[in-house]
Amino acid sequence: MTSNTNDELTLDKIEDYNGKESKEKRNTVKLVVIFCLVVGAIFAVIKSTSTVDDYVGTKEAPGITAVKK
Repeated sequence: MTSNTNDELTLDKIEDYNGKESKEKRNTVKLVVIFCLVVGAIFAVIKSTSTVDDYVGTKEAPGITAVKK
């Protein structure tokens, strides 16, 4: 039985390990993070500026009264 220690994947053999990542991959990751932050900010602004009308009822049927009589 032969030992295949040269075939095993180690951290040193990974191209992105220990600061050896390519500039293109680094820029792609930065763009994805920035895009996610921008989309999250847009949703946060939309949610914080939108108002919900909680009134239940009409003029003929005033709806629910929350005050005890």
